Amino acid sequence: MTVESTVTRGPRKRAAAKKTPGGQPDLVQLLTPEGKRVRPTKALAEYAAFVEDITPEELRGLYRDMVLTRRFDAEATSLQRQGELGLWASLLGQEAAQIGSGRATRPDDYVFPTYREHGVAWTRGVDPTLLLGMFRGVNNGGWDPTTNNFHLYTIVIGSQTLHATGYAMGIAKDGADSAVIAYFGDGASSQGDVAESFTFSAVYNAPVVFFCQNNQWAISEPTEKQTRVPLYQRARGYGFPGVRVDGNDVLACLAVTRWALERARRGEGPTLVEAFTYRMGAHTTSDDPTRYRHDDERAAWEAKDPIIRLRAYLEAQSHADEAFFAELEAESEALGKRVREVVRAMPDPEHLAIFDNVYADGHALVDEERAEFAAYQASFADGEDK
Repeated sequence: MTVESTVTRGPRKRAAAKKTPGGQPDLVQLLTPEGKRVRPTKALAEYAAFVEDITPEELRGLYRDMVLTRRFDAEATSLQRQGELGLWASLLGQEAAQIGSGRATRPDDYVFPTYREHGVAWTRGVDPTLLLGMFRGVNNGGWDPTTNNFHLYTIVIGSQTLHATGYAMGIAKDGADSAVIAYFGDGASSQGDVAESFTFSAVYNAPVVFFCQNNQWAISEPTEKQTRVPLYQRARGYGFPGVRVDGNDVLACLAVTRWALERARRGEGPTLVEAFTYRMGAHTTSDDPTRYRHDDERAAWEAKDPIIRLRAYLEAQSHADEAFFAELEAESEALGKRVREVVRAMPDPEHLAIFDNVYADGHALVDEERAEFAAYQASFADGEDK
């Protein structure tokens, strides 16, 4: 499996930069889909300064992060299809948003993810195989959040923004020189929890960055049916800045997130970053995106693929040679093999464990449901014995 095998190369068009009436760029982009650096305008200069001195080694590191994250994600998707995982939420297409923002954080910052931030987990040093236990049903998380300042995955849509806001208010009272970043999607932006988080963070000037990955679809609901204005503009009504960044441009995501985190550390309060990207796969492995969107839409976004984009830049600038790409491909294959081995060595989930902690003291209805489910499971065993 090659590192770019999940996407196809296609024709690319360069869109003219747009600006809002206030002079700010409508979309912060520092690397075009063709892999060319954007010359910073006055409006972009504030963000571009945060990656002005980035080295070839760091650029290769960002590329490696995205490639290995994509390979891990593809392996997990394949394992779910083989029955090894109960479910998987793919990040295909969102690697730049996650790697760029994740690499912008400091070790003492705290991250509150949803359930798709596999790339962010990678940047925080979480072993990717630890992400798989929950999706196999053998644990409730799999890693210690305090080890890497990376919270457990949150399935309840939008609730992690409240957790992040409260945590940020706490570290502000403690006088800590750190910041918090909370991830959520465009669909979660419609949740009341997110609105409440915006209100509290603004009123209490909490050092938190709200990082919204707008991948265009809240399962089957497109963004245009969720909001009347661009998502980043919602921040204005709460009294803090919002920025839309090209979510397929890893440099822009790195720069804008660094800018937002520094604002938070300086005591300037929250920021909303909308990473304008695309979910190239299904919402989860239980979803069929062909029922609600067209192939030509995906093809248009494949032309903006974040990995192909950065590779084009690396090659054009002679920052990486074929030996680098070959070595990375071998590392990718080794990662895929390790993921398969670890998952297949995991125990099977205990079928009845789901009933154990519904109520602290038990419940008659739960006991009845447990008995029914146990009989259902036993019926398969009886069939095999005959």
